[in-house]
Amino acid sequence: MTYRVKLTPRTIKERKRLDPQIRKRVDKVLLSLKLHPKLSGIKKLSGSRHDWRIRVGDYRIIYEVDEESSLITVWRIAHRREVYR
Repeated sequence: MTYRVKLTPRTIKERKRLDPQIRKRVDKVLLSLKLHPKLSGIKKLSGSRHDWRIRVGDYRIIYEVDEESSLITVWRIAHRREVYR
């Protein structure tokens, strides 16, 4: 099953601000999420039923998986020291 990946307006801005090399790595991860939204290395965020976290170097992608509509909503793309604030 293929999922759709939706970026919020905030994550679109965060993605644009990334260094081009980091952006390329983030884009690669986002493409892989379409096929496998819960790969190894991905962790469920505590205190949340639907939010997940994946590491991309020192950056984190926080996203939600909606199984019913096959939709992944990306909430944050930021450096690890900023992403949970």
